[in-house]
Amino acid sequence: MNIHHPASLVVRASACPHDCPSTCALEVEVIDGARIGRVRGADENAYTAGVICAKVARYADRIHHPDRLTKPMRRKGAKGAGTFEPIGWDDALDIVAEQFLKAEARYGAETVWPYFYAGTMGLVMRDGINRLRHAKKYSGFQTTICVNPAWTGFIAGTGKLAGADPREMAKSDLVVIWGTNPVSTQVNVMTHATRARKERGARIVAIDIYMNGTMEQADLPVLVKPGTDGALACAIMHCLFRDGAADWDYLNRYSDAPRELEAHLKTRTPEWASAITGCPVETIEEFARLVKENKRAFFRLGYGFSRSRNGAVNMHAASCIPVVTGAWQYEGGGAFHNNGAIYHWNKDMIEAPELTDPSVRMLDQSKIGAILDGDRDALFGGPPVTALLIQNTNPVSVAPDQNVVKRGFARDDLFVCVHEQFMTETAAMADIVLPATMFMEHDDVYQAGGSQYILLGPKLVDPPGECRSNHDVICGLAQRLGVTHPGFAMTPREIIDWTLKKSGWGDLERLERERWIDCQPPFEKAHYLDGFKWPDGKFRFKPDWPTVPFKSPWTAGPVAQMPALPDHWAVTEEADTEHPFRLATSPARQFLNSTFNETPVSVKREGRPTLMMHPEDAAAYGIADGDRIVVGNRRGVVRLHAKLFDGVRRGVVIAESIWPNTAYEDGCGINSLTGADSIAPYGGAAFHDNKVWVRLSQA
Repeated sequence: MNIHHPASLVVRASACPHDCPSTCALEVEVIDGARIGRVRGADENAYTAGVICAKVARYADRIHHPDRLTKPMRRKGAKGAGTFEPIGWDDALDIVAEQFLKAEARYGAETVWPYFYAGTMGLVMRDGINRLRHAKKYSGFQTTICVNPAWTGFIAGTGKLAGADPREMAKSDLVVIWGTNPVSTQVNVMTHATRARKERGARIVAIDIYMNGTMEQADLPVLVKPGTDGALACAIMHCLFRDGAADWDYLNRYSDAPRELEAHLKTRTPEWASAITGCPVETIEEFARLVKENKRAFFRLGYGFSRSRNGAVNMHAASCIPVVTGAWQYEGGGAFHNNGAIYHWNKDMIEAPELTDPSVRMLDQSKIGAILDGDRDALFGGPPVTALLIQNTNPVSVAPDQNVVKRGFARDDLFVCVHEQFMTETAAMADIVLPATMFMEHDDVYQAGGSQYILLGPKLVDPPGECRSNHDVICGLAQRLGVTHPGFAMTPREIIDWTLKKSGWGDLERLERERWIDCQPPFEKAHYLDGFKWPDGKFRFKPDWPTVPFKSPWTAGPVAQMPALPDHWAVTEEADTEHPFRLATSPARQFLNSTFNETPVSVKREGRPTLMMHPEDAAAYGIADGDRIVVGNRRGVVRLHAKLFDGVRRGVVIAESIWPNTAYEDGCGINSLTGADSIAPYGGAAFHDNKVWVRLSQA
């Protein structure tokens, strides 16, 4: 798309690359072919619907930021001191390849660990690192820091990571927003939910652990204690069975054990759930009444479920409710979490899966601290990790158990290459830092998780200085490391075209012309009216948790203890005498993980790192609004400021994150307090599931 305006300004199509389910279709002003101006949502895209978040709308502040890295650099002086000197690209890549080969000669290929994640969601730039990993037999990378419990919990029932068309929220009579705060993290959910309220008189129910922006906009905000969603879901289903609101024709046809579920839930009353969740019985009954009276109920289930140790069980329990009512039968009804299973990609040219060696160990992303610290179990008894290549992520800020992570990165025998856009805290620990392009400076293709589109993100402007793309770096290293694959000899556009053709989505010419491809399956398939994705076609109220289909080579956490039917699974990190508070590190509106915490407007609007406390809790500790406080547990100690807010429960504290560690007075960020122990059944990190103590700072 090229919409011409007065001289020197052209509006071009793009797609947001960031780790948000929306993957918004964008329209970007390109000025003089060299700079970008305004960024807005594409009106013609039925999911984006012209609306994007404020932080992406201000993207010119980020892409043209004066602190962008623009030259390769080599560490000069002590590790972590942040002192570097510029070097040439050839010298930089030569050093990285030499260090990788040297490490491999001593310990074997598994000593090198390519570490990446979702700084970009583009298939070429994010996943191409796997092509190098597979070709070299480097240690595998098991992604666990975000999706595992939520995806597993949803798939446990449906058998497939897909659901009702998310645009159907606008056609619903009841939109249930659970485990997500879309006002801050996915604004398009609110676009469609509020449209249903305006046009249909639909009600919005939001379930969360504090009165955030989404809860404030809901018709019925349901405030629960962290990790108690499963109890709430069970009580809702108890009421549905009790009041004759279960659709038995649907249940008998489409579910595995409805009578067993009904009997199991007889004791899961609103009173039982109220004692666990802290939610009043009246609120639980009102929620159940709305579900009972509105068969066209859409359950939008989010990633908050991933952040608790019982998250998979809680997600599954919530997803069971529209099965009990038969809401899946109606347009505007059913459930949705992510559409990852609808795209049928052939990633052979991106990832080279044919080169995979199944004997190579898979290392857990969330356990990077333990891995770098030499934990034998985390290393699966194999060699130490002595060389890292890091793209698209900032583990020294975002990984759990930060004190151990920092200790691991400080090792003198660890060689680290970081390919980055800014001097993040991870880049500051590197031996070699390479300057990276941003999404408008390279070509890539994207799939939406929260909608149903494939979108093209073309190169719009040249990068500053000597920035190179992820693809360029991977191909440059492959050449020096002596490995070959057709993907290393192709341009990103050639890989995109090949991948689209082999995946059955046309070609690059089509995607350039149409801007996006709507991949939404037919209604009957999306609503599982042809059967859920199990051999018998029945939704699983009774999952076999260790065999739920999900990309994982092992089970993790206390899998054997997982309940057979939906329930409250009391496996969370509960408050105790030493740690009387539950801490959640919920997303901040102006940041996206650690991205955007370098842009001035985002920093100004967030202010400073704070801890939300209920005023009565604060008073008991002699804490006033704005006071410097200390929060800690056995993992670490963090210093920040109190923010008194009666929208949090007594005994719960919220630190909206992720601020860089340097924003805290002693350099210890909020992830100093989060644990890296695995969530059942396939891993994950419980960022919202921490017990802590809080006191007034005496310093």
